[in-house]
Amino acid sequence: MKRRLEAEERDLVADLYPSLRRFASVVSPPEDDPNDLVQEALLRTLRRGSLSDLDNPGAYLRRTVLNLASSRRRSLARQRRALARLGPPDDVRAEHSWDMEELLALPPRARAVLYLRIIEGRPFEEIAGLLGCSRVAARATASRATRRLRALLSEEVRDETA
Repeated sequence: MKRRLEAEERDLVADLYPSLRRFASVVSPPEDDPNDLVQEALLRTLRRGSLSDLDNPGAYLRRTVLNLASSRRRSLARQRRALARLGPPDDVRAEHSWDMEELLALPPRARAVLYLRIIEGRPFEEIAGLLGCSRVAARATASRATRRLRALLSEEVRDETA
């Protein structure tokens, strides 16, 4: 199904793309290109209809990116388990800097909440709307993710001093 984007939709995509790409780079598995996630989210959304028909296209696309990232992460986990049974696994995280490991240990939704709250400075009410959860759930996710990061970082400090 080929259809041409209207000028209004092209402008909307151009406006949303940079923030969606940054969001995707935070929630995507390290093996994936964030551009691929954003483009897949746009493709799936546009197959359903016009972006201008959506009440909040940015929120809809963020949820789609998050769902795609979560699915991809589960798929990669299955692949890693299968490869582990066949032989020694590749160290994927060696490609990334050490300071990202703790963040990548968090699930995509937790990374998404932290990104939207800390980097973009959004209130929990807005985060909840963007990710399709309640304000309380967004706040709890941020709290759990922050505690988990602190625990991971304190373990790292203890390991370095030992």
